[in-house]
Amino acid sequence: MSTTSSIKKIFSDSIIYGLSSIVGRFLNYLLVPLYTYTLVSSGSYGIVTNFYAYSALLLVLLTFGMETTFFYFANRDKENYQKVFSTSLYLVGCVGATFVLLVNLFILPISNAVGYADHPEYIRIMAIIVAFDAFQAILFAFLRFKGRAWKFAILKLLFIVFNIGINLFVFLAAPKLALSHPDMMRWYSVDNQVLYIFLVNLICTVPITLGFLPELRNLRFGVDLKLVHSMLRYTWPLLLLGLAGILNQVADKICFRFIIPGEEGDAQLGIYGACAKIAMIMAMITQAFRYAYEPFVFSSGRTKESKESQALVMKYFVMFTLLAFLAVVAYMDILKHIISPRYWEGLRVVPIVMMAEIFMGIYFNLSFWYKLIAKTWWGAILSAIGCIVLLAVNFIFVPKYGYMACAWGGFCGYGVCMILSYLIGQHYNKIEYPVKTILAYFTVTIALFVVMGFTKTLPLALSLTINTLLLLAYVAIVAYNERDLLAKVLRRTKAS
Repeated sequence: MSTTSSIKKIFSDSIIYGLSSIVGRFLNYLLVPLYTYTLVSSGSYGIVTNFYAYSALLLVLLTFGMETTFFYFANRDKENYQKVFSTSLYLVGCVGATFVLLVNLFILPISNAVGYADHPEYIRIMAIIVAFDAFQAILFAFLRFKGRAWKFAILKLLFIVFNIGINLFVFLAAPKLALSHPDMMRWYSVDNQVLYIFLVNLICTVPITLGFLPELRNLRFGVDLKLVHSMLRYTWPLLLLGLAGILNQVADKICFRFIIPGEEGDAQLGIYGACAKIAMIMAMITQAFRYAYEPFVFSSGRTKESKESQALVMKYFVMFTLLAFLAVVAYMDILKHIISPRYWEGLRVVPIVMMAEIFMGIYFNLSFWYKLIAKTWWGAILSAIGCIVLLAVNFIFVPKYGYMACAWGGFCGYGVCMILSYLIGQHYNKIEYPVKTILAYFTVTIALFVVMGFTKTLPLALSLTINTLLLLAYVAIVAYNERDLLAKVLRRTKAS
């Protein structure tokens, strides 16, 4: 496959996967205003933020790198990919079932340890959800391996549509029905809002597994014990890598309640969590990119064409994410209405969190050098260093600066991972990335961001007009710099 056709394949798949990540998460944004406007306090949203941080960490533990491991072994032995898939699914399923059992056996000490002694039911529900999510992660990985992007997108979107629909009923219709028909709505209580969020998630998660019935027939291939040994040996560094990586994303939200305990901690965490949601457009782009890009890199390996593709895709990724960064900053006065005005004081974290997400996306692109040469322990080391930086920033500065330190912690942590991965990766698997061009785009973006900051004191209409012109200036600069590529695209369009 040529470099051009490879990139076309990545971007075409990214569009389909984007239906479930970018479009799906955009639809999921409906829950952000719903929760921030209807929950009785920002502290309630802080609890939700805290629990979903724990669930993200647990998901990494319960999948223990088996998604990437499945891709690696399935591509090595494509004739027996069903055996690899079946073995992966059995391993993750058994770990998930054991986890749920242990949580229920030790629910009281666990709930006391994490500060939810009064609500052990939260932990029980989230344990079941995470176990199902881990099991489904391998099923979704199988769809990506088989190139079944449409089924992947449909199942992801079905979950989101069900989740939004039931949440709208619980938080908008149910309170009104409780007033008009109290006998029918005895189950509803405003004191259980957080519980309802977790229950709705559970109700929507479990049925999605039924959509994988055709894929589950592969379980008949059983477990290959020799393969298990090889897969576990390959995956344990990925587990460490995954743990360090996810801690870079959620450690601030987990440790925040320990640094600033009580209602004050929940309230600040709620503000930070709500405002960080606005910045999650970067996470959407990065996730869609990852879904399409990971199978391609593993299938093409370390060929010259693959290296050329990685270099070009890196540049395009940076170009597009920086455009998204500027777009969010330019129209912040509009986007801020996604969340309740009670949370607006935290909007200053949005640019910092977005830039941290861009660093994470670049780090992901760079990370393939150690995956392709089967030295995944390098990833664990790099991510651990980044996590240490993040935690150090949090524990040193959160007591004084609150949630702002959380935002800067992620920025510093991912920045360190990105730089170290590039420097070390060039030694093991040298790729000619267009570093000067990428740095030039960052420089232009920072300059435009600073100028946009001065427009905040202007009337809204004038501010938005100037910001739009600045955004177009970035597009013009990129278009001019990439004029050769645009010319090729235009020539092919005319020819077709």
